[in-house]
Amino acid sequence: MADSVNPAADEPEEPVEPSQAPAGDAAEAAEGDALSQAEEILNGVEVPAEESVAQGSEADVAIELKNDLLRLQAEYVNYRKRVERDRAVAGQMAVIGVLNSLLPVLDDIDAGRLHGDIADGPFAAIATKLETALATYGLEKIDTTGVAFDPTVHEALIQQPSAEVEIDTVSQVLRNGYKSGERILRAAQVIVAVPE
Repeated sequence: MADSVNPAADEPEEPVEPSQAPAGDAAEAAEGDALSQAEEILNGVEVPAEESVAQGSEADVAIELKNDLLRLQAEYVNYRKRVERDRAVAGQMAVIGVLNSLLPVLDDIDAGRLHGDIADGPFAAIATKLETALATYGLEKIDTTGVAFDPTVHEALIQQPSAEVEIDTVSQVLRNGYKSGERILRAAQVIVAVPE
């Protein structure tokens, strides 16, 4: 028995050029093109009537191909949704990381205002601009007094008995807390008035 030689196997495969791979907006256009191509294929496949399906295997192959393409299209749509959701979460986490890193700066601004160092002038304007910019990213201060004590939002440092309250109530904020949307970045440190 002679060994058979496949001349095509000896030829090197042509490498795919990296420049041919889509990048950035071109990648999104290519993804859109792939999806539209799949839809065109699906629309172009004619599904034969039941009588002809029973007569030939070619019709079975066409139905199986169409089902495979429908599954592939559904997987692709789910993949895109998952990627978009992951991108949104990553963006939110990046914003939260920046907000957390700026909380000590905001504490210093609050301390400067409390001591009268940042009342007027350029530093007061800069502090206001910084707070306004951070508010556009969803940063909210937790500094309200006279509200019911909430352990998810407040950290009680001191309890003081009071005849004026019926439930545990925030009487003074020692250090402001902050939140972004529904996420608490830092609980407010407070003095709590408790019923006697």
